[in-house]
Amino acid sequence: MINFNRFVIDYNNMNERIDKFVALRFPDVSRTHIQKLIAEEYILVNNGTVKSNYKLNLGDEITVQIPKAIEPEIQAEDIPLDVLFEDDDIIVINKPKQMVVHPARGHYTGTLVNALLYHCKDNLSGINGIMRPGIVHRIDMDTTGVLVVAKNDYAHNKLAEQLKVHSISRIYEAIVHNVIYEDEGTVDAKIGRHPNNRLKMEANVNDGKDAITHYKVLERFRNYTYIECMLETGRTHQIRVHMSSIGYPLLGDTIYGPSKSPFHLTGQTLHARLLGFVHPRTGQYMEFSAPRPEYFTHLLEILPK
Repeated sequence: MINFNRFVIDYNNMNERIDKFVALRFPDVSRTHIQKLIAEEYILVNNGTVKSNYKLNLGDEITVQIPKAIEPEIQAEDIPLDVLFEDDDIIVINKPKQMVVHPARGHYTGTLVNALLYHCKDNLSGINGIMRPGIVHRIDMDTTGVLVVAKNDYAHNKLAEQLKVHSISRIYEAIVHNVIYEDEGTVDAKIGRHPNNRLKMEANVNDGKDAITHYKVLERFRNYTYIECMLETGRTHQIRVHMSSIGYPLLGDTIYGPSKSPFHLTGQTLHARLLGFVHPRTGQYMEFSAPRPEYFTHLLEILPK
C-alpha cells in the first residue's frame, strides 16, 4: 500500500462529501477512482464503510489507503517511426497526429512507447519505469512534431537537466481562433490543474507552476491567425491553455476552445516544428525540425483571408 493517511474533520470541512474531500488531498488520483476505493473499503470513516456521497461531520476520522497501481506489461509493436536522428544515446522522432506518447488508461497499445520498444529493443532509459521507457518529455496525442527520446539513463539525466533549467529550444506552430492584431506578445501566467475538471489545466492558478509562452504572428486570416510559439517552460497543455486564456484558443481544440470543430479536424492544430538541445554525450548543440503535416498545410491554403 502507498499513501496511507489519516484525517480528522474540523469546522472547515463539515458537510463536504467524502469523495470530494479525498480528491482534493490526492490531486493525482481521479475522483472516479476514489469513489471506487470507497466502495472497495480502502477509504473508511470512523473505521466503518460509507458511500461516496457521505457528508462529513465534525470529528469524523478518515483513513485513506491507495493501493499501488500494477503497471501492465507493455508490448513491443512494429509501428513505423519517422526517425529524424538516432545514435547510441538518443533517438529523435517526428510524431504523427493521434499517436499517444506513452501508455495510459485506455491507450495501452499503438503508442510511441510500443513502437520504440520494437525499434530500440532493450536500448531505452528506465528512469520513468516500464510505462514510459526513454520518455524525457512528451507532446499531446493530437500534437505533431519533434520529440527526443533517451536510449540510456545517462542521456535521460542529461536531457532532464536541460529541461529543468529551460535551456531546450522549443518552437511550435499553431492556428488560433480570432485575429491577433499585435505582431507578437508574451503570456506569463501560472498553470495548474482545473478545480472542477481533472482532464483540463487552467491559467492564472495561484498554486500553479510558472509558465511563459512567447508568440509571434506569421499570417492573419479572416477569423483565424497562424502563429509561432516559443516555450520558456513546458507545462501540460501550455500553449493550448495560454492562448485560450487570452481569447485565442487553438483551432480544433474542443477542450479549451469551441465545443464543435470546423473543417472536420481531429484535435488541436499544433505542430512542434523545432527542438534544440545539447547532445548529452558530445556536448554539441543540435537542432531538429519537422515539416508541417499535410492537414496543417492544407488548412493554410483554404482558410479565408
